[in-house]
Amino acid sequence: MFIVIEGPNGVGKTTVAGLLAERMRHRAGRPVHLTSEPTRTRLGELLREAEAVIHGRALALAIAADRTMHVEDEIIPALDAGTIVISDRYVQSSLVLQRVDAVDLREIWSYNRYVLQPTLSLYLTDDPHVIATRLGNRRRLSRLEATGTPAGELHLYDQAFDFLDRQAWRQAKIDCRGRDPDQVVSAILDTLDPMLAPHPAA
Repeated sequence: MFIVIEGPNGVGKTTVAGLLAERMRHRAGRPVHLTSEPTRTRLGELLREAEAVIHGRALALAIAADRTMHVEDEIIPALDAGTIVISDRYVQSSLVLQRVDAVDLREIWSYNRYVLQPTLSLYLTDDPHVIATRLGNRRRLSRLEATGTPAGELHLYDQAFDFLDRQAWRQAKIDCRGRDPDQVVSAILDTLDPMLAPHPAA
């Protein structure tokens, strides 16, 4: 099972992904591997550092390359070993953040269309004013965080959802409004429960 946690900057993806991994280890009774994008490889770390100076198509291509390595070198081997994989960010982030960086959606998709499709992509949504307050409390914003707005990113995530729906990706939206991270994870587990249920013996 390959689960992706998505949503705008400041919505709480990293916190929710970490809590989800902990609770799924107990719920599913199987190992869970938590990962993120950009990756913690040398390429991914370079992208984190260089995002301020790499723009547009160059950044979109570099992130797609990092994602390809992520899938081939980390995600697929973990899945083949019977591990549940949870990723904080995936293709949807490119379909949003590279558009903030003025790259066309279909061009972004052309760089990412052959990657592994998740078992389920979960989009976290929240009140844009709440997200803006969280971002305002951060000591430092990345270039793309400072360029986009919560309302704008939520709108682009809706468009990414509709676009990937037409590509037959399995997706769901999780409303975080008025919920703490534990409650958000409980809502996610309710969505995942039919997939986690053991199959009856033949």
